Amino acid sequence: MTRFPDTIHFTGLNTPVGIEWSARNLEVIGEIPPEIDGAFFRAVPDPAHAPMFEDDIALSGDGMIGKFTIQAGKVDYAIRYVETARYLAERTARRALFGQYRNPFTDDASVAGQDRTVANTTPVWHAGRLFMTKEDGLAYEIDPDTLDTRGRWDFYGALKSETFTAHPRIDPETGEMFFFGYEAGGLCSTDVAYAIADREGNLVSEQWFQQPYCSTIHDFTITQHYAIFPIFPTTADLDRLKAGGPHWAHQQDLESWVGIMPRYGKVEEMRWFKGPRGVSAFHFMNAFEEGELVHLDICLSDTNAFGFMREAGGIQRAQHEIQGGLTRWTFDMSQPGEAFESRVIGPPGDMPRLRDADQGRMYRAGWYLTINPQGGPPLPGGPVGVAFNMLMRIEPGNGRIDALPLGPSMAINEPVHVPAADGEGWLLAVVDQRSGEDSFASELWVIDAGDIARGAVARVPMPLPMRAQVHGTWVSAAELAKAG
Repeated sequence: MTRFPDTIHFTGLNTPVGIEWSARNLEVIGEIPPEIDGAFFRAVPDPAHAPMFEDDIALSGDGMIGKFTIQAGKVDYAIRYVETARYLAERTARRALFGQYRNPFTDDASVAGQDRTVANTTPVWHAGRLFMTKEDGLAYEIDPDTLDTRGRWDFYGALKSETFTAHPRIDPETGEMFFFGYEAGGLCSTDVAYAIADREGNLVSEQWFQQPYCSTIHDFTITQHYAIFPIFPTTADLDRLKAGGPHWAHQQDLESWVGIMPRYGKVEEMRWFKGPRGVSAFHFMNAFEEGELVHLDICLSDTNAFGFMREAGGIQRAQHEIQGGLTRWTFDMSQPGEAFESRVIGPPGDMPRLRDADQGRMYRAGWYLTINPQGGPPLPGGPVGVAFNMLMRIEPGNGRIDALPLGPSMAINEPVHVPAADGEGWLLAVVDQRSGEDSFASELWVIDAGDIARGAVARVPMPLPMRAQVHGTWVSAAELAKAG
């Protein structure tokens, strides 16, 4: 194609920008608290070239790494493409060479066998290194200062998995990174690699197991003693890919599963619990233990939230018809059997965030995004086609919910949390607002994490358009000083 398709994946907040740029001393409205000292990294999919096929999707966009540097109340910004093998090949050719989403059988013959990942989903900081990740390949290391791409990361050849999750979990006390890769042994395989890197970044463990079917395992969780792998019925099929079809198709009549193993144990100790049919979740707030009980808090829906995955499975459901909520699944590890308890603890939504210090522990509060039913029609954008327009704070222990609803024609991206000596700390999030029929303006907002209803205590208007973010991470100045 010579132009971007006129579809939801390339219009609205998904309109390609494709500009690498930087700016210093951006305007600040209000006052940024002095304890916010470090960098907010953002993963931004942004296609550098018009796609090969009309039905391409937002998740195929080339990864860009954005960085807000905040120091002494001053804000700088920079954004660069992640120079993956795929990006470099297409930059040389000046056109798209890779075909449909995660289907190598639709690629140009000149790139057969090349690494296809676009590294566009999550910035990950561990052991003084910054990575950009997407679950269909290995991570790419990024220079946290210049944003230059250093190359693919495989722990100096020690990691055997072909893939690395976009959602590793880092223990706040040990500093270890727990992670996995699905389709670890190749396209459509049921191989899952479960691995641990120590606080210095050395790979110390990698074990493989088989999942019940080849599903999209986007996220997982840890507790202080367990690793938890939820499996949902959005499945891949090699014959479908060879025929030029989609990688993922949701199967509404197929059961879900949850695998739980000791986090330092053997995969042979995995215990499987059978879940409800047809449900789906891409992100999990947290998991923690209470005696013999293991609680898992997930952003659950009654079918897959991505339209292209539903439709590939023959499911015709409008986005607003999907039901769900923040749901707690509780597993009694002292009892035999496959059953577990389920109860809704919060409204529907996604993109959950909690304090890094609460990872795998009982937590007082968490934050996530939803759509405000009184906020007017949501802005078009994001991978599911509609953007979130309300931030929520929830206390699962007592059910308290606070909200920050945005005004008409506004949207909010996933926040990151910045800890503070007093109070609950701060949230940083990019907020978008329609500025014209086909144009949008963006701002960085600083929000009191314990009093979100106050709105922004500081705002940073951006001089150029901002494409929708997937995930982000906060790295303190003290951590940045440890960069290798």
